Amino acid sequence: MKKLLFLLLVVLAGLGLGGGAAFATVLLLGPKGSTASASSSADTATSFVDGGKVLAPLVFADGRLSGYVEFQIQLQVPDDKADYVTARMPLLLHAINMRTFRTPMAAGPDGLLPNLEVFRKVVLDAAPEAFGAGVVRKVAVTKATPA
Repeated sequence: MKKLLFLLLVVLAGLGLGGGAAFATVLLLGPKGSTASASSSADTATSFVDGGKVLAPLVFADGRLSGYVEFQIQLQVPDDKADYVTARMPLLLHAINMRTFRTPMAAGPDGLLPNLEVFRKVVLDAAPEAFGAGVVRKVAVTKATPA
């Protein structure tokens, strides 16, 4: 009985000592700028605006057409610009169309898979033309289906 009680006491002391050491390490070496970044992100509230469905051609690097793909996108914008972005969405679609036919997005051995990162970059490059600089912060591609 004495051995079992001693082993239980050693385990509890080890857990307490290890937990205390972990807590002290986080306090001393933990992230320093977390409170500043949290307060700055709270100052500018953002929302996601539905960009709708975007039909884009899949083009090989040599310029040949592989097929078409339909993307569903969401744009992260400041809350006060959400209505402005929604009203000017056709201008964004036009700017995307003017870029996708000359941007190689076909991936995979047969060219039927879209490169989502390239498309996201196309949308980010087209956004300042439609909405002005700095309005669209991020682009989320939520769906990609062959057309």
